[in-house]
Amino acid sequence: MSFTIAIVGRPNVGKSTLFNRLVGKRLALVDDQPGVTRDLREGAARLGDLKFTVIDTAGLEMATDESLQGRMRMLTERAVGMADACLFLVDARDGVLPADEIFADILRKKNAHVILGANKAEGKAGEAGMMEAYALGLGSPIGLSAEHGEGMADLAAALRPLMDAHAETAPAEEPEVEVAIEEDSDEVADYVAPSAGKPLQIAVVGRPNAGKSTLINKIIGEDRLLTGPEAGITRDAISVMTDWGGVPTRIFDTAGMRKKAKVQDKLEKLSVSDGLRAVKFAEVVIVLLDVDIPFEQQDLRIADLAEREGRAVVLAVNKWDLEGAKQDKLRALKEQFTRLLPQLKGAPLITVSALTGRGLERLRDAVLEAHEIWNRRVPTSQLNRWLVGMLEQHPPPAPQGKRIKLRYMTQAKSRPPGFVVMCSHPDLLPASYTRYLVNGLREDFDMPGTPIRIFLRSQADANPYKGRKKPGPSKLRKHLDGRKSD
Repeated sequence: MSFTIAIVGRPNVGKSTLFNRLVGKRLALVDDQPGVTRDLREGAARLGDLKFTVIDTAGLEMATDESLQGRMRMLTERAVGMADACLFLVDARDGVLPADEIFADILRKKNAHVILGANKAEGKAGEAGMMEAYALGLGSPIGLSAEHGEGMADLAAALRPLMDAHAETAPAEEPEVEVAIEEDSDEVADYVAPSAGKPLQIAVVGRPNAGKSTLINKIIGEDRLLTGPEAGITRDAISVMTDWGGVPTRIFDTAGMRKKAKVQDKLEKLSVSDGLRAVKFAEVVIVLLDVDIPFEQQDLRIADLAEREGRAVVLAVNKWDLEGAKQDKLRALKEQFTRLLPQLKGAPLITVSALTGRGLERLRDAVLEAHEIWNRRVPTSQLNRWLVGMLEQHPPPAPQGKRIKLRYMTQAKSRPPGFVVMCSHPDLLPASYTRYLVNGLREDFDMPGTPIRIFLRSQADANPYKGRKKPGPSKLRKHLDGRKSD
């Protein structure tokens, strides 16, 4: 198992900046405002030849009650207990504060290996704080500058003996095995479920307070993500690995997405942007609705966004345990879904309770089925036989008196399924006829709900010599004379 180090400290001492430095990417949100990080974020870090897992934690607060700050502190203390070592950061410019002394005592009791780092130690402004840090009783502080990358060699030197000792006692890891799907075949490729080498990527999106973090906690079977009655608790797009009913899965928890006009705060804009990026990385997007106020405008925009990004979509209606007239409500939900989201026709609509866990098995089955359809390939021979039947049933129109001929069709890609149709005058084929073909593909090849792309190509696109001028007699004569001289 990988060596794990948790970065802890007061708010705004530079934990997330150092986390981003170690993982080599801008994964964690960074802002001058204290308390940006709330959940635990893990990342694969590298420092020279050392490879390890690093955890970014919420700033340690003095609160110990059930308030938001108190729950954040409990989550951080839990990460400290699970980590192999802790990097305790203090702000060298601020010096050692009373809160630092209290947290240093807590860390000594909770973790045997604590490394003391004095961040923002570049220049003379941090010299006094570096000297004060010795009084914490955690050994010699390492002078760091997370923003400028200073002190990384000293940090690696402090980590190396701890990692060497961990490697001697840790069991050997099994190698990961990649599973590939053969694509260049006239047979339908058998769907291969995600393996340990390539887990299923899921993003859970929705409006604030829909229950996204609670749902993920119930799926993974532990209180890994911060939850509560407050809206907008989640800020970062946090990913967690789990084995969901035997399927290796990476689930992204995202910040609640409000209407664009209501998003004025800079930090909320960063949070929403982070969530949108998670949608692009996902394979299946679970759009979580609140049973009391489903299919609001923002829900429709979020679902449409996932479809436009080409992700497989599953709609889940949360808080179903609070609903009284379940059958009537379900009929109303299905009617609204069909009317308001025709672009997702056939996508699964699952009722769940994130609080009790009811409906999670049906949700998992729906996610796997949506993922299988999203990966589906149709042989070219079957497609062209199908195309002949569609043309006979409903021939394409002849706008401006020009007859449009659809000659050939093949599947160019999957994830989502994309098809190329060779035809004459592709620019004149109306969108309604393209929708006719898409709906036919959904029904005849059993691809409900998944985004389907159709690309129209003309003969000129396929023929590289189309439109090129023939050489005149003089150019041809010169060419032949040149060949004779050779």
